[in-house]
Amino acid sequence: MSWYQPQPTEFHARLAEGASLVIDAIDQIHPPVRAAAAGLERFFRTPVQANAYASWTSEEGFGTHWDDHDVVVLQLEGSKRWKIYGPTRQAPAWRDVEAPEAPTGEPIADIVLTPGDLLYLPRGWWHAVSADQGTASLHLTFGLATQTGAEFLGWLCDDLRTSATVRSDVPRFSTPEEQADYLGAVRKEVLAALEAPAILDRWERSLDTTHPGHPRLSLPHLATVPPEPGITVQVTVPRARVDQDAEAVTFSGAGREWTFALPAAPLLHRLAGGQPVTLGDLAAASGLTVAQSAEIVSALVGGQAAAVIGAPR
Repeated sequence: MSWYQPQPTEFHARLAEGASLVIDAIDQIHPPVRAAAAGLERFFRTPVQANAYASWTSEEGFGTHWDDHDVVVLQLEGSKRWKIYGPTRQAPAWRDVEAPEAPTGEPIADIVLTPGDLLYLPRGWWHAVSADQGTASLHLTFGLATQTGAEFLGWLCDDLRTSATVRSDVPRFSTPEEQADYLGAVRKEVLAALEAPAILDRWERSLDTTHPGHPRLSLPHLATVPPEPGITVQVTVPRARVDQDAEAVTFSGAGREWTFALPAAPLLHRLAGGQPVTLGDLAAASGLTVAQSAEIVSALVGGQAAAVIGAPR
């Protein structure tokens, strides 16, 4: 069995013809697009990357192709024609055992997007895109990473490393009876893990907590945020989690967890909303002092889960 991985040679050839220009990960360099990508990530609870596509001719820049992730398309300037053919393989993936067959016949949809139009396209749906009538056109594509059973089982395998049975050497050279006993023990461990209460919720929490987010420098406040009401801060982890019980509140993100006293809960919920906010507003929302708010934010900034994005002049 060999893994099938789509190759970018077709894309590069098309780009060489001058049909299209692609700016990958434009969300990392353009704040408004970064905010839009973060909002989608916060809503769909999965990593999101934004690319910009500019076209000047009616040439189909990438030909008829499919993507291994869901996409949300926003047309910005000009118009763009989308020929959509639908999928030819159920749930195709980047790492797959075979390639989907190319579609045949006419597209199931032939539409033109104009500025402000949105299009949602599930992964695996074949499509061809060109500037309508050969005029200049620009659109954004937000790629939404899919979380498949393969990703879940990969996480489960790592989680099972707590088991001495799973960590033990496979008895490759033992008798058939000993190998059967080993497989029975592994099967027992896997089934017990799959039947554990809220196993999918625990996996989901791990996805959110361990994702590094989108770290940003907080110059000059790399570790300690001064207690100035006008300093503006923002989380760098769109899928930050805030959980609380009767005794404490926990903020999770960027691969770490921080535990605070309960009065910090309103401040943390406000931060986790993802919008820029000043220390003064955080203090007012939580009933804490600006100094206390700065101390909490400093812990998150030091762990790269938040960043200072503005200071009073």
